[in-house]
Amino acid sequence: MAATAQILAEIAARAGAVVMRHYQSGPLAGKDLARMKADRSPVTDADEETERLILAELAKAFPGVPVVAEEEAAAGRIQAVGGRFFLVDPLDGTKEFLSGNGEFTVNIAEVVDGVPVAGVVYAPALARMFSADAGGAFESTKPIAARAPPQGMTAVGSRSHADAATEEFLKAYPVTRFVSAGSSLKFCLVAAGEADIYARGGRTMEWDTAAGHAVLRAAGGSVKRWDGTPLLYGKAGFENPAFVARGIL
Repeated sequence: MAATAQILAEIAARAGAVVMRHYQSGPLAGKDLARMKADRSPVTDADEETERLILAELAKAFPGVPVVAEEEAAAGRIQAVGGRFFLVDPLDGTKEFLSGNGEFTVNIAEVVDGVPVAGVVYAPALARMFSADAGGAFESTKPIAARAPPQGMTAVGSRSHADAATEEFLKAYPVTRFVSAGSSLKFCLVAAGEADIYARGGRTMEWDTAAGHAVLRAAGGSVKRWDGTPLLYGKAGFENPAFVARGIL
């Protein structure tokens, strides 16, 4: 694991400890901690405290590099970005967090010229840490690689955001098995060779996808728009179009 991935993994581990403190005293204790943002998506104290920690740690490790983070963006505080910046989702899969199923992640990604070149996806409740940079993709310290599907394809999809457009898109692929998962874990399952394709037609934001994209890219897979063009970052509004993440075809 190279330097950038190691730094991001260390930050994510500290962030995950904050998330788990809230998880154990909230959802696992039967308490509903959610509030609704203006876009009607849920937010909790865990999102906000974790984001503050990540922003402080990134400022120390990478001084002067802009960071676009979900809760800061929701509050209207969006930094101007250039050729290099970070994208942060402090608690991806808030609905999974609130349901108590453990499928939520901490996402941190480094973007250079629109491409996610390094990232970490940490699922603290599942004890799964995925990271990537120019040195490759890893789960913990073990290298991982996307696979060419043996026979048929295993598709992984959203546990909380299924949509008809995605189901129709997948009909063009030889999918023989479908599994559900929350948060950016879906990218990582493809990166680790546990699934072969993840398509998403519904709305996502760049901080939802950049870290998982970085892991899959380093593992030999790809993430593209449905028209086959690259999915890039730093777009106006930081909103993604429909995309498909794949292993090796």
